[in-house]
Amino acid sequence: MPLTQLTTKSNKFIWTDECEKSFQELKQRLISAPVLTIPLGTEGFVIYSDASKQGLGCVLMNGKVIAYASRQLKDYECNYPIHDIELAAVVFALKIWRHYLYGIHCKIFTDHKSLKYLFTQKELNMRQRRWLELVKDYDCDINLSSRESQCCRGCTQQKII
Repeated sequence: MPLTQLTTKSNKFIWTDECEKSFQELKQRLISAPVLTIPLGTEGFVIYSDASKQGLGCVLMNGKVIAYASRQLKDYECNYPIHDIELAAVVFALKIWRHYLYGIHCKIFTDHKSLKYLFTQKELNMRQRRWLELVKDYDCDINLSSRESQCCRGCTQQKII
């Protein structure tokens, strides 16, 4: 997060030890061997998503890890209720991995119980309706799982580089 904060207009550009540490870690991660694999066909895609008040994180798997994705929350998103932030993580995953997931059945695991029942809610705000329409475009099941989603919890709770 220190490097990201340097890019905002409101912050002065001051290179600190924390920035240097993040920069060195980023360089190391870019030159290390990848642990990701290519998909093994079009069956069995699984998404693990998680969100916090800092950011969104998700993992795409097909037997093994195919991709990781995370991002910080935008300023206006920090005011969203937690169930909207958790739904935003699912929408984020579906949008960035559309080329893998569109037209194929996939499972989505989240640790937020209310997302499993979101499709049966009668009163939704416009943002939730718009996001649910996007989710309905995909052939996916939303499941509750706290144990498996631990793999992407680090995406949202650790500092984002």
